[in-house]
Amino acid sequence: MKITAAVIREKSAPFQITELELEEPRADEVLVRVVATGICHTDLVVRDQYVPVPLPLVLGHEGAGVVERVGANVRKVQPGDHVVLSFFACGGCVNCEQGLPGYCLNFFGGNFSGARLDGSSPLRQGDKTVQGHFFGQSSFATYALAAEHNVVKVRKDVPLELLGPLGCGVQTGAGSVLNALRPEAGTSIAVFGAGPVGLSAIMAAKVAGCTTIIAVDVKPNRLALASELGATHTIHGAEQDPVAEIQKIAPGGVHYTLETTAVPRVFRQAVESLCIRGVCGFVGVAPMGTEAPVDLSTLLAFGRTIRGIVEGDSVADVFIPRLIELYVQGRFPFDRLITFYPFDQINQAVKDSEQGITLKPVLRMPA
Repeated sequence: MKITAAVIREKSAPFQITELELEEPRADEVLVRVVATGICHTDLVVRDQYVPVPLPLVLGHEGAGVVERVGANVRKVQPGDHVVLSFFACGGCVNCEQGLPGYCLNFFGGNFSGARLDGSSPLRQGDKTVQGHFFGQSSFATYALAAEHNVVKVRKDVPLELLGPLGCGVQTGAGSVLNALRPEAGTSIAVFGAGPVGLSAIMAAKVAGCTTIIAVDVKPNRLALASELGATHTIHGAEQDPVAEIQKIAPGGVHYTLETTAVPRVFRQAVESLCIRGVCGFVGVAPMGTEAPVDLSTLLAFGRTIRGIVEGDSVADVFIPRLIELYVQGRFPFDRLITFYPFDQINQAVKDSEQGITLKPVLRMPA
């Protein structure tokens, strides 16, 4: 079938909207009419080839839409269902079977190869292959062919166009707190970077009952929004020393930190802001080979822990519906992060995101 998609053809180049041919769903796949899709930082770092996915490529991994057709073996959803598209996991490796799909042994191949696990792409332009199946979906398109595993059925009484960012960025931030760090009520946390991931973490920390929630960023508008969404304190990282300021707020350091920027200097600040036996979660995507020096004595002497977190340690089928319930109750207002753009303004949306004008751009697909 013919679809309209945004293709990246060269490193760091603008997206080109063009017509492509999409295969029919295989036995374990789901065809989704995309209603809206978020733009995530990971899309942009792949565009810039921090992660060398083959080009030309259709990106997009925060899709939301309506099921059009399903393969013969699909049982999870049926035509007409509303779905959020999340990350790909094989469902059969040892980590998937232990409820840890973010650490699927086939995670890189299924999400970052630009192809299915068998090496095929469902997209073509004439007689040429266009790489697709990015995060098992490639949702910068009017239709996406998704693996059954990464399709999450959601309730129909919530605006579908809002829900795409739950598939990655919002899930990563909120899940890093609620699923991975799991702060006890009354504890303290500092979030470094108040972008959509960091702000989702701040909202989740409020849900978890943290009583000291510190946002660190260099943009005043983001810090102001962080205060509105649950931060009890804010620190301007370019004008103040975050470590010293956090020590003033929480003498001895905070129980938890979450580092979302992937800037080595900031990562070190996040570690050094911890109290004895504190835990630092790390979710930022940096160019491959980036190193972040940390004073080893501060780990040994203080019993601190550093851990990477993928997709918020989430089982998407469980966690995304829970976030939607919190949203409906008014306890997780992630819609305040979103700015909508028409699909044909994808390059403007990207520019606004990179300049900090927009927190979470969401592309509305043409009807």
